[in-house]
Amino acid sequence: MTYVIAQPCVDIKDRACVTECPVDCIYEGSRTLYINPEECVDCHACEPVCPVEAIFYEDDLPPDWAHYLAVNAEYFTAAAPEPRRPRDTVGDHPLVAALPPQSLSKKEISVFTARKEEAADADLWFPS
Repeated sequence: MTYVIAQPCVDIKDRACVTECPVDCIYEGSRTLYINPEECVDCHACEPVCPVEAIFYEDDLPPDWAHYLAVNAEYFTAAAPEPRRPRDTVGDHPLVAALPPQSLSKKEISVFTARKEEAADADLWFPS
């Protein structure tokens, strides 16, 4: 079993999950992030930190995004013959590459990345 990154990540790529992942199994494509199913240890660290709620346990994928299980796996099987793809590999799965630009921007989700208390504390250190 593995975790899967679905469509809400496309054109957002917040990367909080990359920082949180203890086994470095999350890789960056041009428009989205991908979880390598062979390296994922099902630790659940990535799911709660995703501000756009794009990460799902494979059994919990919504029906509209169920195909992202194959998208994540195929991204790595189409890779070069070496067993592990390098980080920041350019390109995306053909399905992701064919999607129109997603409308949500990082600025619209930034309110989810920090609690009010954290934002207030940051203002003390970084005044406008």
